[in-house]
Amino acid sequence: QVNLVESGGGSVPAGGALRLSCTVSLNTIDNFHMAWFRQAPGMKREGVAGIHRDGTTIYADSVQGRFTISKDNAENILYLQMDSLKAEDTAMYYCAAARIIKGYSDYALSEVLYPSWGQGTQVTVSS
Repeated sequence: QVNLVESGGGSVPAGGALRLSCTVSLNTIDNFHMAWFRQAPGMKREGVAGIHRDGTTIYADSVQGRFTISKDNAENILYLQMDSLKAEDTAMYYCAAARIIKGYSDYALSEVLYPSWGQGTQVTVSS
């Protein structure tokens, strides 16, 4: 069992930056593979970035080089640093946790493999 609460969303102009946080409770973050997903209005939810329990990271092509996922095991917090934001990054952002993901490098950003989700935090980027 794990509880996830996102924060840090907001409205920024294109080219700006935001840092999202996901606070983990009822369990310790290093027991889980963690990831960030996003969903824009009328669109399917998509994987943005994932971090393996061992710290290995993976990114969607659309955010590679602009977003950075990290975690603080001592504080039990997952982060998503988002730089050079674009209007198309506008979405609700969710963090997710999974204890086991077989074939991590292939399936780390597959939402069906994550049983635990936060409520989301809205990011709006104006062009």
